[in-house]
Amino acid sequence: MNELKFVWINRIIGGILLVSLLTLGLYQPSREYFLIPNHLVLFEGSQYSISKSLPVSAKASESSDGISLHEEQASITLGAEKPGTNEVLLDVAGLPAKKVDIRVIKDFKVMPGGQSIGVKLNTLGVLVVGHHLIDTAQGKRSPGEKAKIEIGDIITEINGQTIKKMGDVAPFVQQAGEKGEALNLVINRENEVLHSKLLPLKDKNEGTYKLGLYIRDSAAGIGTMTFYHPNSKKYGALGHVISDMDTKKPIVVKDGQIVQSTVTSIEKGSNGDPGEKLARFSSNKEKIGNINRNSPFGIFGKLNQDFKNGINDKALPITLSHEVKEGPAKILTVVDGSKVEEFDVEIVSSIPQKFPAIKGMVLKVTDKELLQKTGGIVQGMSGSPIIQNGKLIGAVTHVFVNDPTSGYGVHIEWMLNEAGINIYDKEDYGKAS
Repeated sequence: MNELKFVWINRIIGGILLVSLLTLGLYQPSREYFLIPNHLVLFEGSQYSISKSLPVSAKASESSDGISLHEEQASITLGAEKPGTNEVLLDVAGLPAKKVDIRVIKDFKVMPGGQSIGVKLNTLGVLVVGHHLIDTAQGKRSPGEKAKIEIGDIITEINGQTIKKMGDVAPFVQQAGEKGEALNLVINRENEVLHSKLLPLKDKNEGTYKLGLYIRDSAAGIGTMTFYHPNSKKYGALGHVISDMDTKKPIVVKDGQIVQSTVTSIEKGSNGDPGEKLARFSSNKEKIGNINRNSPFGIFGKLNQDFKNGINDKALPITLSHEVKEGPAKILTVVDGSKVEEFDVEIVSSIPQKFPAIKGMVLKVTDKELLQKTGGIVQGMSGSPIIQNGKLIGAVTHVFVNDPTSGYGVHIEWMLNEAGINIYDKEDYGKAS
């Protein structure tokens, strides 16, 4: 009987503790406390505040000489004073509760963008964007389909020879057709290398041999410059991957160029239709930089020259994801000609991300002038830098189709990482790939 009573008492105590924990988790101050990260990176000269809505106190370890602690009635402020690693112990109601490892790194600045750019990409090999039937003496056939070549495949080699552009393909096709021999193809399909044989067939109307495939070796479009690093000239733009308009798959880039572009008109966005900037490449078509990477975070490469935006031509410090705050911010973009302008937005939410992710912020356009001109975020605005409290925090990436006034943003630290810029190591700042 005593054992049974003991079991019931344990269950009651356990239930009380469970309810207490659940209640604590729903309590706003406790949620704020649990959101304090275990590992924190701060730039030299920056600060991090901890709310004292709970009875929290902080103490730095004896080896931590790179940070300062300032306790006030409502908060505790951690000040990053010099580079190094530090440790802070947090107590709640006098009981040890959490250890926070803090790394202080040197301040880092980049030039903000906002300029409208023209983008020209060359694919790695030739991209298959469709099949077609050849009108042969034996009927309509597609050798490409018979060889099981799929839309989105990239042909990188024919008969052991590297294929760089569409002009490289035709001589092989005619020669193989005349000899009645199949072509040996090497194909890249979603990073998998495949081999296939394809026998070209003769079009009875044109008298030439064909593959039964639509292919392309380049793509072009417009976007917005996000930033460039003045020492290394490395840049980032767009904030999202460029996909082929037919296959909807990311373009595997061999190389490419960016040029200046001029916005000629705006197709205003509305619910269900995000709208777009209409632009043309500048008449001189001067190449201002190359493209060596097309990733989920944008396009990246190196500029040939300084590329100032005419509105904010001083390097700005950057903000890491955990430092971005909900509230007002600005974006830089072009809506008419080549003039970069500043517009008001609101950061609706921001996720402190430990690992790279493309959707780190939700923002809403609040600027009446921009809403009147564009309806909100439009295609071609991707890459527009987002500035908050004088710091570059990220770039506009995607619009909400059913609400063109709102969209997603990517945190700037992930774009810098994709550009090959190591913000954690001062010695890497000036290196160029």
